[in-house]
Amino acid sequence: MSTTRPDFAAPHWLVQLLRSKPVPIPWNMVVRAVLALTVPLAVGFWVGDITVGTMLSTGALPAVLSESAGPYRYRAIRLAGASAAAAAGYLVGLLAGPDVAASAIAVVLVAGISALISAAGSNASVAGLQMFVFCVLGTGQHATGVRVEHALGLFLLGAAWSLAVALASWTFRATSPERSAVAHVYIELAAMLSAADEATARVARNQLTTAMNTGYDRLLTARSWLSGRDAAYRELLNLLSATTQAVEAAVALVHTGRRAPAEVIDYLTTAAAAVLANQPLPPAPSPPPDADPGIKALYNGLIRINKGDDRKRRKPASPLRRLREWASSLISGPLTWLAALRLSYCVALAELVGWLIPLERSYWLTLTVGLVLKPDFGSVFGRAVLRGIGTVAGVAIGAVALGFGVHGWALVILIGLFAGGVAIGKVRNYGILSAFVTPLIILQTDLSTNGTWSVATARLVDTVLGCAIVLVFGYLLWPGSRRPRVGGLLADAMGVVSKYVERALTISGEDRLERSRARRKAYRALADLRTAFQQVVVEPSPNGRQAVAWWPVIAGLERVTDAVTQVIVHSGDLPDPAEVELVKAALAELAAAIREERWPVTMPLPESERLAGVADQVTAAFDAVRGPEPDRV
Repeated sequence: MSTTRPDFAAPHWLVQLLRSKPVPIPWNMVVRAVLALTVPLAVGFWVGDITVGTMLSTGALPAVLSESAGPYRYRAIRLAGASAAAAAGYLVGLLAGPDVAASAIAVVLVAGISALISAAGSNASVAGLQMFVFCVLGTGQHATGVRVEHALGLFLLGAAWSLAVALASWTFRATSPERSAVAHVYIELAAMLSAADEATARVARNQLTTAMNTGYDRLLTARSWLSGRDAAYRELLNLLSATTQAVEAAVALVHTGRRAPAEVIDYLTTAAAAVLANQPLPPAPSPPPDADPGIKALYNGLIRINKGDDRKRRKPASPLRRLREWASSLISGPLTWLAALRLSYCVALAELVGWLIPLERSYWLTLTVGLVLKPDFGSVFGRAVLRGIGTVAGVAIGAVALGFGVHGWALVILIGLFAGGVAIGKVRNYGILSAFVTPLIILQTDLSTNGTWSVATARLVDTVLGCAIVLVFGYLLWPGSRRPRVGGLLADAMGVVSKYVERALTISGEDRLERSRARRKAYRALADLRTAFQQVVVEPSPNGRQAVAWWPVIAGLERVTDAVTQVIVHSGDLPDPAEVELVKAALAELAAAIREERWPVTMPLPESERLAGVADQVTAAFDAVRGPEPDRV
C-alpha cells in the first residue's frame, strides 16, 4: 500500500503578502536612480573625500524614493516638494542631533506632523514621509563631524542634481507620458475585446478601468497647471473622452460573452500607435450592413473616437482652496489624528528603547518604525513583515559589502545596483524595496565612518526591534487595528454603484457627459475598493479573513455595473422609473445589511426583459453577500 504526502498550502495572507506585482520593469526610472546616486559618489572619490560623495548622494535619495510615473509638471511638483520637505527635516535633525533629549522631541514632533500632512493628498504624503525619514537620518549625522551648514549645503546640492536627472528629458519628451496613457487605454480596450473567456475578459476590464483612471488623472492634473501647451493636452483629453461610447459598447458586448470583429481590434491598435507618434487617427471602419445593435454600437463608438470630443477647460483649484480642503479633512475626520497619534506614540517608544538599550546607531530603530507605520501606505502588519524579511536580505548584502571592505569604483557600481533595485522594488513589492534600500542607506550613512561587519549586524538588530514595536504596540495592542472594517468600504461602493444605476437608467442619451461621469465614478470606486481589499488581505486577522470572504461580492458589483452599461447601450428608451427604484432599493438593502452586520432581506426586482440582466446580477450579488457567516460580516 502506497501513501502520499499531504500538500500543505501556504496561508492565503502569506501568499498575497509575498506576491510580486506583475508589472514591467521601469527601466527609465532605474537609469535615473543609478545616475542620481552614483555620480555624486564618483565626485566624492574624484575630490578625494568620500564624505562629500555620500552626503551628495544622500541629498539625491529623496527624489529617487519619491519618483513615480506621470506628467512632467506633476513629477516636478512631487519631487521638488519631497526634496524640500526632506531638506527641512534633515535640518531639524542636524540641529537637534547632538542633544539626545532635543533629538527625541524633534523626531516625535516631526512624526506627528508628517502624519497630519499626509491627509492633504498623495504628494503631501510622500513629502511628509521624506521629512520624517531625513529628520531621523539628520540626527545621526553629528557623528561624522561635518558642520551643519556644510552638511545641509551638500544635501541641497545632491537634491538639485537628482531633480535635474529626473526632469532632464522634459524639454524634448513634452507630452509623451500623457500620450502613452491615452494609447494604453486603446490597447487595453483591444485586449478586453480579444479575451477568449470570461475570466480573461474580467481581468482585462479591470485593467481598462485602471488605464482610464490613470489617463484622466494625468491629463486633468496636467491641464490644471499648464497653459502654454494647453492645446496639446486638450486634444489628448478629447481623444480620451471620446472613448466613452466605445468603452460602454465594448463592456456590453463582452458581458454577453461575444468577441469583436478583427477589424475593430486592428483599428484600436493602429489608433494607439498613431497617438504615440502624434499622428492623425486612421479612418474608423463602418459597421457591416447586417450588424446587430451591439456590434453597431461598438462601430459607432469607433467613429466617435475618430471624431474626437469637445471638453471645456477645467478651472484650476487655487492653493488656498486646497489648503481649506486639507484643513476641513483634519477637522472632520478623526482617523488622521488617530494615525498621527499612533505614529508619534510608536516613535516615542523607539526613542525610549534606543535610550535604554546601548545601540550603536539608535536612529535606525526609529527610522524602521516610521517607515513601517507611515499612514496611508497599506497594511501595517504586511509592511512590518515585509520590512523584516527585506531587511534580513538587505543586511546580508550590506554585511558582505562592508565586511570585505568594498571601496572605490567597486562601491560606485554596488550603489548603482542597489539604486536600480530600489526603483524596481517600488513598483513590484515592498519587501524587494526594503532588501535594496537597506544596504543602500547602510553604505551611504556608514561607509564614510569606516563601517564594518558589526555595522550590518547592528542594523539587523535595530530593524527587528523596530518591527517588533510596530507589530506589538502599533498593531496588536492598538485599539481597532484588527477590527474588521472592509465591510464599510464595500457598502460605500454599493452606494456609488446605486448612483450610477440612477444616472444611467433615468438620464436620456442626449446628456451623455453626465452619464459617462457617473459610470467612471462607479468603476473608479470599484477599482479603489479592490486596492483597499488587497491591502488588508495580507493580514492573518479578521480584517484579512473578511476581505477574502467578501472578494466575490466585488466581482458581483462589477457585473451589476456591466449589466447596467449593457442596458444603456442596447436599449433606446429608458426603463420604467419604478423598476429602476427596485434596483436601487435592492442595492441599498445590501449596503445596509453589511453595515448592520445582518443577513440581507430578499427584495423584489424588475421582471421586465429589458432589466432581466441587471436583476440576475443583483440576485447573484445577494447570494455572494450571504456567503460569509453572520458573525464574520
